[in-house]
Amino acid sequence: MAVSEYTRDLIVEEAERLDLQRGTDFAPRLREKVAISYPAIDTSVYVDLDESRIDAALAARGLERDGYVLFLSRLARAKGVDDLIDGFARSAAASTHTLVIAGRGPEAQELREQAAASPAADRIRFLDDVGDGEKPYLMAGSAAYALPTKPRPEFVETFGIALAESMLAGGGPVITTVTGGVGEAVGDTAIIVPVDAPDAIAVAIDEAVALAPEEREGRRRRAREHALQFDRGAVFDRLFAALPDAARRAVTVA
Repeated sequence: MAVSEYTRDLIVEEAERLDLQRGTDFAPRLREKVAISYPAIDTSVYVDLDESRIDAALAARGLERDGYVLFLSRLARAKGVDDLIDGFARSAAASTHTLVIAGRGPEAQELREQAAASPAADRIRFLDDVGDGEKPYLMAGSAAYALPTKPRPEFVETFGIALAESMLAGGGPVITTVTGGVGEAVGDTAIIVPVDAPDAIAVAIDEAVALAPEEREGRRRRAREHALQFDRGAVFDRLFAALPDAARRAVTVA
């Protein structure tokens, strides 16, 4: 079982490498046997949020709805935070919006120093105490959710659960790259930028915050519809349906 087509391809590629070394033909059979089961998300946490609770959560942070671009993930350069800081500083939105960088991680101090040296330093905020209960509200209130992740030797995004969560929460458009399994998480609903491209991120941010209300709502609806396929009930139903008949009967009896 693999969490994305990307991870299945990695498994098969490793099998192909072993086949070459040992003269076997395991890889073709492995591709047929490895099924895809996307990460299961409790979508009830993110959909149908109480509007007053969104506003209250934002007010507690000194934020306004659609007044900020959000990054909420692990603070590491592999997540593209450094490119996001540079891109935000080059955007027109830096004069009207705030960049909120939420999370913790191994490179938090370096990224804080980078932000402090940025021309947009006074418009960049770090939050290192966001819990799971607050996360949906911050996502829902954002003008855009940016995660310009990039492949690195130590890390490649195998899916992108945070992207799907933001799409479910109904905030502004997702801005991301197509790397690893990200394309499967966002489908055709995100604003896609190249890897390592702060200038493109700046353009994407300005595009996101300038959307007309009706276009923003249309994007929000399409993004949520795509992400609902990752609802844990739907994921488990597909997983159950893929079981051999004997195994399915055993689960039903149990």
